[in-house]
Amino acid sequence: MPLPKRRHSSTRQAKRRTHYKLTPPSLTFCKRCNEMARSHYICASCGYYNGRQWLTPKAEATA
Repeated sequence: MPLPKRRHSSTRQAKRRTHYKLTPPSLTFCKRCNEMARSHYICASCGYYNGRQWLTPKAEATA
């Protein structure tokens, strides 16, 4: 395999990596319990998605 003849500068490397960034997940309010939940995911607090219960939420442990 061919190898590069010269070393690439750090600026050139940084320009290539400018798009390697994380985006925060999009959050919306749950229509049932008004808690913040990720879009298109089951609500972690009530277990509902699209008007249907998919999970039974775990009971919080009391100390």
